[in-house]
Amino acid sequence: MNDIYCRRVAIVGRVCVLLAFFAYGEAIAYDRVTGRSFASRSVVMASNGMAATSQPLATQVALQILREGGSAVDAAIAANAALGLMEPTGCGIGGDLFAIVWDAKSQKLHGLNASGRSPKSLSLQWFVDNGYTSIPPRGPLPVSVPGTVDGWFELHGRFGKLPMSDVLAPAIAYAEQGFPVTEVIAYYWARNARVLAPYPGFKETFMPGGRAPGAGEVFRNPRLAQTYRILASEGRDAFYKGEIARKISNYMADNGGFLRYEDLAAHESEWVDPIGADYRGYTLWELPPNGQGIAALQILNILEGYDIAGMGFGSARYLHAFVEAKKLAFEDRARFYADMDFADVPVRRLVSKEYAKQRRALIDPERAAKSYPAGDEKLGEGDTIYLTVADAAGNMVSLIQSNYRGMGSGMTPADLGFILQDRGELFSLDPRHANAFAPGKRPFHTIIPAFVTRGGKPWLSFGVMGGGMQPQAHAQVLINIVDFGMNLQEAGDAPRVRHDGSSEPTGEQMRDGGTVIVEHGFSADTLRALGNMGHEIQLSDGGFGGYQAIARDAGTGIYRGASESRKDGHAAGY
Repeated sequence: MNDIYCRRVAIVGRVCVLLAFFAYGEAIAYDRVTGRSFASRSVVMASNGMAATSQPLATQVALQILREGGSAVDAAIAANAALGLMEPTGCGIGGDLFAIVWDAKSQKLHGLNASGRSPKSLSLQWFVDNGYTSIPPRGPLPVSVPGTVDGWFELHGRFGKLPMSDVLAPAIAYAEQGFPVTEVIAYYWARNARVLAPYPGFKETFMPGGRAPGAGEVFRNPRLAQTYRILASEGRDAFYKGEIARKISNYMADNGGFLRYEDLAAHESEWVDPIGADYRGYTLWELPPNGQGIAALQILNILEGYDIAGMGFGSARYLHAFVEAKKLAFEDRARFYADMDFADVPVRRLVSKEYAKQRRALIDPERAAKSYPAGDEKLGEGDTIYLTVADAAGNMVSLIQSNYRGMGSGMTPADLGFILQDRGELFSLDPRHANAFAPGKRPFHTIIPAFVTRGGKPWLSFGVMGGGMQPQAHAQVLINIVDFGMNLQEAGDAPRVRHDGSSEPTGEQMRDGGTVIVEHGFSADTLRALGNMGHEIQLSDGGFGGYQAIARDAGTGIYRGASESRKDGHAAGY
């Protein structure tokens, strides 16, 4: 085989025929220690603190706050505020937030669901009466209450040390003075701008000079600087009950939206207990629905019944088992995951080992399934940023935040400097569905932070941004470490697989078994074998998420950090 990376694959009778596949891994340098061809860099190590984000300047902002005496939560909020400015393609205060915090003092995990609810003046019947079969992806209709700011202040009130004015100061300075846009962010900014330019207010804030800023160009957002300054001085009520809330409400009313001041004023986040499941001595913790985190637990529970290590990384047997486990978990995700204030979601049953055993029995080890049923007992595309921070006291934060669909709905209110999210697109308009639209309801959410403990002690704070890829990647990362012996960086650098086409919480059904999307780095023999099993294979070099991680050595207290090689960011410590 020539060292050629071929992006074109012919699918004939669902057998993958490689026209000119590649030994791409052979063409790049092997890791000098482990010998793995896909390792991009060494693991970062430090004693006093660590931050990993998808933008280098945001990582430095987090470290600055740690050096000034801030807690891990202070640093995480500061980094998130910086990313709202520097990476608006994935996040911003017009979106929602979820976090898992390890508190060193209490030796406990705390979960925060800071997702917003649908407008109370909008009903499912309105969509029916106006001929909608699904909620549109952009514009005023998918906008739900932004939960991020309340999430910041909830986290800060419980775990913060510095005043919020200090925490937001670095982001305010960058917003006023400007920063150079990095490569990956510039690419997605331009893609979003082509679609969102027609929406009121977008161009004025995000297209200076009539276009999206290119890589290396300096971008300023004085509107966002002023909004952050108001939050720093007046607190969260300025956003939900004050000047900012009224501007959002008036903007939405003027542009055909339903979100109102009353929706913002009524908003509050919810502290929740993370849900854990053991995987070969490691406990993975996720947040309960309305998010999709427990899908990762379901996947791992099913796969625990296989000798994954014996199958080998990149083998057809492993990838087949993984894809089938994902299909099973996502059928449950489509049927049951929803706002638990509106639906009786059988979380404990779904993540139990007994249930996983029943579901595992449905897998044919030699053949891909075209469909699976959801559990029949009486149980009842998106861009994001993920960051993690740890401090000298042993506190660790796993935080994820998003506008959904890249920059969100396109709705850019008044002179506030941010875009409102379009998370409401993920409601179903089927009144019988657990995730059916209802006033004041939280939509199904894709963004999920993760945390792993060993023996009740903190071990790993990590996440992988990227829509429906997230639970699939959570499982793959942990399998890479536990079963395949990879280090923290390699676990994220390793080529990934993504299955698309499962049934969705919006009501779509699995499409003839779906498609297995594979990243470069898997062998031709593996892909051919998967095709012979009945999997439809598609090669891609994008859509596999963005990983950040911090691990803690329980004996020495040393932190290890890793960052996604597919994004612009990095991990750094001090």
